[in-house]
Amino acid sequence: MMNTDDNPKVPPPALNPEKDPDEWTTGDEAMTGPQRSYLQTLCREAGEEFNPNLTKAEASKKIDELQVKTGRGRDDGVAD
Repeated sequence: MMNTDDNPKVPPPALNPEKDPDEWTTGDEAMTGPQRSYLQTLCREAGEEFNPNLTKAEASKKIDELQVKTGRGRDDGVAD
């Protein structure tokens, strides 16, 4: 069985840093289907209204914000 850590096609996290959504070349396009679905779930859990007109970049930022608010998406699984 192959160890995924040794897969040369997947760069280590330090070599593949996350880009700021404001710098995305496609950030002004409509949010993706998966973003829409996850954002609807997060909005419902956070008691916030879902905005269907967000761009990809705006949706990404809102997802990050609501993950903090709801405690979802954290590595340690513990909400503040």
